[in-house]
Order: sequence, then structure tokens, then C-alpha cells
Amino acid sequence: MNRVYLDHAATTPLLPQAAEAMARAYSIWANPSSPHAEGRAARAELEAARKTIAEVLGWRHDVILTSGASESIAIVAHAARPERRLVGATEHDVVPAAMGEGATVLPVDSDGLIDMAALDAALEGEPALVAIQQVNNETGVIQPMAEIAERIRAAGSLLLADCAQSAGKLDLPDVDFIAVAAHKVGGPPGVGALLVRDVGTLRASGGQEKGYRRGTQAVPAVAGFAAALEARAFADAMPRLAELRATLEDDLSRAGGVVIASNAPRTASIGAIAMPGVTSASQLVQFDLAGIAISAGSACSSGSMKASRVLAAMGLDPALAECVIRVSFGPSTSEADIDRFTAEWRRIAARAGLRAA
Repeated sequence: MNRVYLDHAATTPLLPQAAEAMARAYSIWANPSSPHAEGRAARAELEAARKTIAEVLGWRHDVILTSGASESIAIVAHAARPERRLVGATEHDVVPAAMGEGATVLPVDSDGLIDMAALDAALEGEPALVAIQQVNNETGVIQPMAEIAERIRAAGSLLLADCAQSAGKLDLPDVDFIAVAAHKVGGPPGVGALLVRDVGTLRASGGQEKGYRRGTQAVPAVAGFAAALEARAFADAMPRLAELRATLEDDLSRAGGVVIASNAPRTASIGAIAMPGVTSASQLVQFDLAGIAISAGSACSSGSMKASRVLAAMGLDPALAECVIRVSFGPSTSEADIDRFTAEWRRIAARAGLRAA
């Protein structure tokens, strides 16, 4: 049976353009920090890829190459000059871990949007580093980043945006730091970037990447990242994916499903849907046996089936929260894929006795 892959928010298939760029770059095997001719050739490849990443993402400031969004977030969390830390309640697990136990948690409303009054109150006092996602990795909710950035900037604080789910898909926000990952946009795993408006707001630690990150750069992976962004596969597909998600959610709502954060602005590539009375774990197994790959929230916690912090922060009924799955789309997702998923969803719901709305 041909399988249907609807877990692009976890990791996307490698685009052909990225694979080709990596294959070519593997022939440039030298260390880009070496001063000899081979090293200079590797450096030229690295800098060309860095320039492409910046240009495609519309970033006119510094680009620090990293191993992914998690490392990018960790660099800022540990090196940003403000001492205070504020973190949104629905951030990816890596963010509160990096920001530390002393970080102030910013609540969200039932749609998963930051409570602006709470943000204003938390910004009073000494400058802070504030971490808020542009797009939530479990629900697809898009935060009003322009308004958030304006409030944070007015308070003399700095904003770190986790854009792993939005880079190469949506316009990036005008903030101080942006974390991105290649494997969310058709590039290889193990590479990403930290976009920095002013490197003076970070304490350097020595090593490569202008002293902000140690370790030899993975030139082939960076080349693949740049090629994936340059292909614009996700960016071009987003209007079509919005139609697919709307079709899927309308159908499942009529079949008794509950769309999470349905009133909030959400990215076209992620949908979170509850099947009341059927646990996420049960759904994952049944869909997998039917040849359909999905997840229950973040892939990082889906395997352990931990309760979702995101859904809890939104105040979702715990009984419903344990029945939520995430369906995420990519450039290769077709109407046939959605039809097959929807048909299987209805079969699972029927076996559980769920009645249509």
C-alpha cells in the first residue's frame, strides 16, 4: 500500500533540489576555516549558501549557521544580554528548557494567542529577552508578531521568534532574533540558522560563526538548506494547502470532529483536530496501520504521549485534549491524500460510535 505522509511539521521529505546541492557540495570536502585553497573553496560555498538563505528569507542582517532551531534558541537564551527571561506558554518544549526555570511564563487565551495585558505587565521593569513563536508547532496558530514586537521594543526588551514552522512559508517578523530549521522546509536535518538583527546584543563565546558558535560548519548541509529555500516549494504551495486544510476541517467538523483554535489565524500547513472519545494514541496506531502518518502534537513528545502543554495552556478540556491529533501538509500533499485521510478518520470514528454533528 502506498503510504500517505501528513506529518510535514515534524520533518519534511528532502527536496530534489536540496539533494542535488548537497551531492555537489560533498565534493568540496575541506574545512571552511582552513586558509589553503581547498579551505577557501569550502568557505566560498558556505558564504554563497549563507547569502542565499538571507536573501530568500528577506533578512538584511547577520546569519549565524547552526545545527537547527534548537541550537539557535539555546544560543540566544544563554548569550542574550538582558538578564530577565519571558516565555510564551505555548512554546515548543526546547524554549522553556533553554530559557530556564526562572523564566516568567506569558499566558495565552483559549485561541492560543498571547495575552497582551499580561505581556505588558511582564515587560515592566528591567529589559528582558522574550521568546514567542510565530507559528505554533502543534496547532498552527499564528501570533500577531508585529503588535508583540512593537510592545517589546517600546519596553527596551528583545524578542526571539521561533520560526521553525514559518520560515520559507510565511513572511518572517521584524524581530531581534529568529530561529529556523532546514528540515521543516525540505532541507536536510541537522542544520539551521539564527538570524540576528544586532550581534552586539549577544555575548560572544568564541569559535566559528563570528565567535557565536563553535564547531566546523557542515557545508553540504548548509548548501542543501539554501537550495531548499531557493526552491520555494512550500511558499508556492501555501495557497493550495490552505484550501486542502479548509476542506479537511469542514469535512471532519461535520463528522463530529473538533477543530482546535478554529477562530484563530492559523498557518495553512498545520491542523489540529480532536476525535472525541478516541485517544490520540489509539488514533496514531489505527492511522499508521492504514498507511497514514500523522502525529499527536509535537513530534518531540508524540512518541512519549505526554499531555500537551500547549492544549493545557489554552484551557482545553483535558478529556478532549487527549483526543487531539496533528495533521500537517507539504508541497507533495494532494487532494487524494486528504480524501484518504478523511475516509479513514470516518471509519475510526464510526468504530468508536462517534456521531456526525
